Amino acid sequence: MPAINEARILIMATHGFEQSELEAPRDKLKSTGATVHLATPGGEDIRGWNKGDWGAQAPHDRALGEIDAADYDALVLPGGQINPDILRTDETAVQLVRDFVDAGKIVAAICHAPWMLVEADAARGRRLTSYPSIRTDVVNAGAEWVDEAVVVDNGIITSRNPGDLDAFVTKIIEEVQEGPHPRAA
Repeated sequence: MPAINEARILIMATHGFEQSELEAPRDKLKSTGATVHLATPGGEDIRGWNKGDWGAQAPHDRALGEIDAADYDALVLPGGQINPDILRTDETAVQLVRDFVDAGKIVAAICHAPWMLVEADAARGRRLTSYPSIRTDVVNAGAEWVDEAVVVDNGIITSRNPGDLDAFVTKIIEEVQEGPHPRAA
């Protein structure tokens, strides 16, 4: 179980991420001393979505194709409607989620990002939350959906929206420090 200041955390996103849902975890985790990398499908900087319009750019560190889950302790998936909807059609991104889940690593998804858990077939049998508009998708994928600020199911962390960011990031830190979570296949 790594101390948070020794942890390596990957954020995976593309254009249209919810600005606060990428920036708050990235900045707070970096402030603890964790190494945080942003991986994007094209290995390029990406633009967020902020309060109904395009937001700021986020500088990338790696391309998704360069990532090996073994090099990281946790995966953070920001939401927004656009970002996870694009990522769930990218087989490299979906496989990366599967790799983190299969390795028992922490996976944290907020807002619409649980779509990535659905696409990776990692929702089945789990207790999750999400933005309310994708509740049916989460339930149809076999999860028990609950309306709570943060839900943890064996190292899989989910939250509903930007209003839950403090609880979401606090739980990421706690779970990373607990270490890997062995999971049934």
